Amino acid sequence: MADTYDYLVVGAGFAGSVLAERLAEGSGKTVLVVDRRDHLAGNAHDRTDAAGVLIHAYGPHYFRTNSDKVVAYLSRFTDWHHVDYQVLVWTGGKYWQFPINLNTFEQYLGRPSTTEEMEATLAKWRVPVDHPKNSEEVVLSQVGREFYEMFFRNYTRKQWRRDPSQLDASVCGRIPVRTNRDNRFVTEKFQALPREGYTAMFKRMLDHPRIEVRLKTDYRDVRAQVKFHHLIYTGMIDEYFNFSEGRLPYRSMRFEPETFPKEFFQPAMQVNYPNDFDYTRVVEIKHATGQKIPVTTVVREYPEDFGPGKEAYYPVPADDTKVLYGKYAERAAQDKKTTFVGRLATYRYYNMDQVVAMALTEYERLKTR
Repeated sequence: MADTYDYLVVGAGFAGSVLAERLAEGSGKTVLVVDRRDHLAGNAHDRTDAAGVLIHAYGPHYFRTNSDKVVAYLSRFTDWHHVDYQVLVWTGGKYWQFPINLNTFEQYLGRPSTTEEMEATLAKWRVPVDHPKNSEEVVLSQVGREFYEMFFRNYTRKQWRRDPSQLDASVCGRIPVRTNRDNRFVTEKFQALPREGYTAMFKRMLDHPRIEVRLKTDYRDVRAQVKFHHLIYTGMIDEYFNFSEGRLPYRSMRFEPETFPKEFFQPAMQVNYPNDFDYTRVVEIKHATGQKIPVTTVVREYPEDFGPGKEAYYPVPADDTKVLYGKYAERAAQDKKTTFVGRLATYRYYNMDQVVAMALTEYERLKTR
């Protein structure tokens, strides 16, 4: 093991791994990657369970993007299994098409309908809000109170432990509303999963003679043991600064898998439960991976408060958290020896392709230093 590196990268998820690979392969730098967990790929980590089912260990990671650059980069480390992601909602004792579209509207009416009728009905239901300031206002301005109560309000409360009126408009604004029959969860032109899984992709990405990886390792311990010229940090930004400005709120999750002796358990890859049970959704990723096996595993997701012994999965997007994060962002901008990149280090919700693009952009900046 070396004791001097050009870069110390904290976190073996998308942000850290992409930057490590680019610095090693693209710039000939030596890189030490450390992660507190015992595996690669961060929250995108997938594994085969005891029944032989490939599962996403930390919730479903539905890769999709409109960026040819991101696809071209990741395709160096994986082939792809193309898929359309399908989501349903269970409420009122039955499954509903989701996101809301013409099929959902017909289910609500209990009869066939048209795009014109749906558009006219939504126009009557909508609450006029010129500039929605929070997630409640954004949904009410799109579909009115009936669908807001059916699909959004209680799901958001369970997920975030805040009412939609207390959350940034982007939280619920990410969910599309359609007046056609498009049942797809997302519409990006490229929708696929790594053919052999995310973990296999990350192993290839970090398999480089100038990259060393140390798992089950806290960077603060390593920091005192090795020399390096620059730090790339992808963890919680408030933790980096020893919570000196106060603790930022995060949401954690509990994942409970259950295996069944049948090919499939539920009719879609993901079923949301806004108004029933303590869990928010049940994921059967086998629908998306295309794995052929006579058993299946589902994972129920229970949102939890973040605390000792738990992982931070989601920054909480709200006005009060923006103010607190702003204090840390000012300090981060003054730290010229550290690069902060990724969801937790920038305290913002990003999709995977956005994190990859961010890391590639950050590499170009580092390259010019």
